[in-house]
Amino acid sequence: MLNLLRPVPTFSARPFPQIIKYMGSKAGIIDFVVDGISRAHRGGPVCDLFAGACSLSGAIGNQVDVISNDIQSYSQTIAHIYLHAASGALSGIDLALFLKEAKKLVGEAIRDLPSGLDYPSHTSLEEFNKIEDRNRQLIDHHFDSEYHLFLRCYSGTWWSAQQCAWIDALRAVADDWLARDRIGNGDHAILLSCVMHAMAYTGQGTGHYAQYRDAKTVSSMKDINIYRQKSVATYFERKLRSIIEWNTQNVLPRTHEITVLDYSDCLKKLDGGTVYADPPYAFVHYSRFYHAIETFVLYDYPDLQIQRGEVVKGRYRDERHQSPFSIRSLVGGAFTTMFEGVRGSGANLVLSYSNAALLDLDTMIELAHLALGAAYDIEIFRRDHRHMTMGRKADRNRDVEETLLLAMQR
Repeated sequence: MLNLLRPVPTFSARPFPQIIKYMGSKAGIIDFVVDGISRAHRGGPVCDLFAGACSLSGAIGNQVDVISNDIQSYSQTIAHIYLHAASGALSGIDLALFLKEAKKLVGEAIRDLPSGLDYPSHTSLEEFNKIEDRNRQLIDHHFDSEYHLFLRCYSGTWWSAQQCAWIDALRAVADDWLARDRIGNGDHAILLSCVMHAMAYTGQGTGHYAQYRDAKTVSSMKDINIYRQKSVATYFERKLRSIIEWNTQNVLPRTHEITVLDYSDCLKKLDGGTVYADPPYAFVHYSRFYHAIETFVLYDYPDLQIQRGEVVKGRYRDERHQSPFSIRSLVGGAFTTMFEGVRGSGANLVLSYSNAALLDLDTMIELAHLALGAAYDIEIFRRDHRHMTMGRKADRNRDVEETLLLAMQR
């Protein structure tokens, strides 16, 4: 067990706004994580190796230089909320003009679509599903506008055509303002992060994008239709205002770095400091759960996955990252590579581990000892935790024992 009497630096988790709903987020136990990092830290930056929704940057980005890394591009974008000081152009943004330009694009996009796509607040189950089907058929529609990715690929899935038109339009205006130097790159990332927030809270799923829900009963139809009526613009505007206020008050000028690298490549660039690692532990891949926001950030009109001649229901990107930490035959080697990378970088390590993992803790500790060698002391710190599974039923939260493995140079 961890020696609780060890003198520690004074890192403490500050309150920070969350942007998206994120499976396995450590936001609920961030004090526990930050305490472990405080105990392991001996100077230098803190490298968040699998940053995800960037809770660690939100918690301690004002107290230490952070390297926020993840293989997924949406993570890089979200990190700017916590690590990039918004420019005067963004803090003084003419939000009414921004939304006016987006609304104009929405109107132009909707005008060119077939009729019968709107969702009334009250309708029959049969008619609702006909509307859903008409929305989904837009995947075969020809679009002339440059920004139509979500209208074509995602109408009638997690969002309605109207909501998708707003997602596309907000992206178009953000890109245009960046191109005209009305905002900077970091400001652009903050705008995109606020669109991702709006996507999360207007989407009819549970917060991830593995599959959207079908209206099979009147009850499920009514629940889905609640989300169909939500305004993307309203959620975006509200979040952006609050983020600008928080960012202005809380983001300090420090030497942060935000990268999109495989974990092993990130470790090769690291020179000392402390690594915080919270790798994926489930057998399912995060790229499946968050492909829609990855596509929004990349905005690259990807090929969609095809099975038996049809686009799969989840509308997944055809090429998605497959983490070795989520593949039983590869997970042991992935951890060994990570431990060896930490040793090679000369860093200390704080590793979050869950007892729901593919690899048991004893094996994990054995691999750590073998890879890190006698130059490191390894200590274990445990705490019970309610893990969010992002489900809607009995297992929405699951009791797990959260463990921190601390590996510190002697």
